[in-house]
Amino acid sequence: MSSIIAPETVPRGGPTGGASSLAGGAFWRMVERVVVLAASVDVLFFVLFHVLGSPLLAWLNVVSVALYAAAYLMLRRRINRPAIALIWVEVLGHAGIGTWLVGWDSGFHYYLLMFIPAIVISTSPRLAAVLVGALLAFYLGLDAMSRAVGPLTPLQPTGLVAVKWFNIVVVFMMFSALGRFYVGLVRRAEWHLKRMATSDPLTGLFNRRHFQAMAEHTVAHARRADEPVALILADVDHFKQVNDAHGHDVGDKMLVHAVGVLQRVRRDQDILARWGGEEFLILLPDTGPDGAAVAAERMREAVQASALAHGDELIRCTMSFGVTGVHRGEPLSDAVARADRAMYRSKEAGRNRVSGE
Repeated sequence: MSSIIAPETVPRGGPTGGASSLAGGAFWRMVERVVVLAASVDVLFFVLFHVLGSPLLAWLNVVSVALYAAAYLMLRRRINRPAIALIWVEVLGHAGIGTWLVGWDSGFHYYLLMFIPAIVISTSPRLAAVLVGALLAFYLGLDAMSRAVGPLTPLQPTGLVAVKWFNIVVVFMMFSALGRFYVGLVRRAEWHLKRMATSDPLTGLFNRRHFQAMAEHTVAHARRADEPVALILADVDHFKQVNDAHGHDVGDKMLVHAVGVLQRVRRDQDILARWGGEEFLILLPDTGPDGAAVAAERMREAVQASALAHGDELIRCTMSFGVTGVHRGEPLSDAVARADRAMYRSKEAGRNRVSGE
C-alpha cells in the first residue's frame, strides 16, 4: 500500500526535451517504480498477516496488489489520470481499512503522510492547499473513528508491535526514496538549465556569451604564462543556397554535420562555439597565428572531404576560415574583428580557403 504519488500535474516526458519533459519523464519513471515497490510490500503484508492469524487482512493485500497491477499497466500505456486515481483509492482505502480493523497503533496511517511532500512539490499552491487540507481531514477523521470504535479485529500485542514496526520501516524507506528522487531531480534540472544557458540548442556547442567568458579566462591565463593564443572564425559556404534548395531542416543538419567534423579534428584544449548563424569561432590556447593557420587548413580539408547524406543525395559542404592571433592587452572583440575580416577575404577570394590577418 506504500505509495508517494500526487495527482497528475507533471507531463509525461516527450521527445522534445526541455526542463518540463525532463521532470515529467523522471516523475513517471519514479511512479512506475513506486507502484512495483508498493505491490511488493503488500505481498510481504500478505505473508505477515497469515503468520499473525489474520486472513481478512491478508486477503485485503491481494486486492491491493491487483489494484497496483492495474495501475502499472495503465501507466505503461500512459493512461495516467485513472492510474493515479487508482493509487489514491488503494492507499486511502488500505490505510482506512487497516486502521479500522487493527487500530491506530498499527501505524497504517503513516502512509498517508507520504502524500504531503509529493502533493506540495508536484501541484500548484492552490491545488496543494486543497488536497493537503482534504488529506488532513481524512487523517483526523480516521484518528477520531479509531478512538471511538476501536479495532474490529485486534491483534495480539506482539503481533501489533510487529505490524507497527514493519510499517515504520517501510515508511522510512519510502521517505528516503522520495527524498533521493527529488534531490536527483533538482540536480538534473540544475544541470539542464545550466546547459541551456551556456549551449547552443541546435549544435550543442558553447553559445557566444559562454564562449566570451571562457575565452577571457583563457586569454588571461595565457598572458600570465606568456603563451600565445589564436582565433579561427569559420563560416559555412553557400549556406543560404542550401536553405533555399533543400529547406531549413536540411540547413540545420548541415550545421550539425559541419560541427561534427570540426569537433573531430580540433584539439581537446581548443574551445569551439557557435558564434551566430552559420559562423563558428575556435579559440586555440598556446598557439600562434601560424599554428592556427595549420589547424584551420586541417579543418577546411576535413570539411571539404565530408558530405551530408540527404535521401539519395550527398550534399557537399565547404567552409571559409579567417585566422588571427590575440594580441597582448587587446580586448577579445578586436581579435574577433580581425578574424572576421580575414574570413571575408577568404569568401571574396572564392571561398573554401584559409586567410590570416
